[in-house]
Amino acid sequence: MKVKVNGNDQALDKSEVSVAELLAINSVEMPDMVSVQLNGEFVKKENYVNTYLNEADEIDFLYFMGGGRRSA
Repeated sequence: MKVKVNGNDQALDKSEVSVAELLAINSVEMPDMVSVQLNGEFVKKENYVNTYLNEADEIDFLYFMGGGRRSA
């Protein structure tokens, strides 16, 4: 199966891959800190294990970074 992850083509060896498996395949550290968009829609974290990918799906891993104000 071929999908697009963060804008890059990726071939997967399996025909059934969940969002949780895709995070592991891509060695995403701290997957609980990552938001996932599947074809432009956010996937709830509790659904990562039972949301399966289809051919040509587009997946984006989004990392939200906290920040602060820089002192002058």
